[in-house]
Amino acid sequence: MSRHINRLNAAKVRTITRPGRYADGGGLWLQVDAIRRSWLFRYTFGGRRRKIGLGPVATLGLADARVEAQKLHAKLRDGIDPLAHRRATLAAHRLDQLKSITFSQAALKYIASHSAGWKNLKHANQWTQSLKAHAEAVIGTIAVQDIDTGMVMRVLEPIWTTTNETAVRVRGRIEAILDWSKVNGYRTGENPARWKGHLDHLLAKPSRVQKVVHHAALPFSEIHGFVQTLRQQSGVGAAALEFTILCAARTAETIGAKWDEVDLDAKRWTIPAARMKAGKAHTVPLCAKAIEILESMHMLGGVYVFPAANPKRPLSNAAMSSVLKRMKVATTVHGFRSTFSDWAAEKTSYQHEVREMSLAHAVSSAVEASYRRGDLFEKRVGLMNDWARYIDTKPGSTTDKVVQIRSAS
Repeated sequence: MSRHINRLNAAKVRTITRPGRYADGGGLWLQVDAIRRSWLFRYTFGGRRRKIGLGPVATLGLADARVEAQKLHAKLRDGIDPLAHRRATLAAHRLDQLKSITFSQAALKYIASHSAGWKNLKHANQWTQSLKAHAEAVIGTIAVQDIDTGMVMRVLEPIWTTTNETAVRVRGRIEAILDWSKVNGYRTGENPARWKGHLDHLLAKPSRVQKVVHHAALPFSEIHGFVQTLRQQSGVGAAALEFTILCAARTAETIGAKWDEVDLDAKRWTIPAARMKAGKAHTVPLCAKAIEILESMHMLGGVYVFPAANPKRPLSNAAMSSVLKRMKVATTVHGFRSTFSDWAAEKTSYQHEVREMSLAHAVSSAVEASYRRGDLFEKRVGLMNDWARYIDTKPGSTTDKVVQIRSAS
């Protein structure tokens, strides 16, 4: 029997180069190919011939390979299939590794894998900050596999009735991260953060507890006086704010504006879909005053219409708000969109959809949308020019009254 085992020696193992399999005996083989030399254990279990790799010669010498082979023989004597046992062990180890990922780790991976598709860095920061503020202390260090409904409720209950809008976002973000974890094999089972058919039985409907907070807006009767004062302010922030008011634009749309979006000859500013809230390109008619502001900005150079101190960067998100604070005006930049909307509804005869499209709102009715596939640009030109005229007109003057009865149907 001894003649059939320990056939190889250390010198032969080190020097052999010809490709092939060389038996050491007892099921242990040296396997040589063009790339490497490694150990192989061959055996029969349940009437089937099987083989299992033991590792490369570089890390497992002849003596150690024989020890490993003996261990596998011991398993066979105990009725255990070595290959099946190894696979089961690796699967269990893999499962343990998967279960060890914490919610905070999963959140980081989720944000990293999705942020490229989000509109801006601010969105990723909102995810990070909201989860850090409300979820991390409760479930941050918990393995995603172990997160259950009770834990999710511990996150949501303290903020569900006090800051419901935030709570709704946090719930949705937790749900998305746990769904991502399941798809990636980090957890199994139902999602404890899902709303329909689950948390909706434990928490009050958002519509019942949410307090609608509108952006502080200036009455349209005061817009003339405000803009007159604004024009006395210096700086890019003040110019950007007036431009935003004249165009009824959002803050992000203005500060992200680039010169290749502007056509001064055609008097239009086309904001690409990637920068729009609704994900659809929006063309803004430019009144004479808006063009005047753009021409004054052009001499600053750079890619952005309203650049920061570093012309390669856009104006900061807080620049226009800072102008309002400096003027001690209790309103928000976004609130001027409400000012425009109120003026258009009460002081003009423009159709509802013309006003809505000027604000880049989606037409509410599917029927209206099917009939109005265009953007009503020509009618919006009239509306925005009337808005600019109204801003420049002192309330109570004859011109103000003319705007009020203007028909634009």
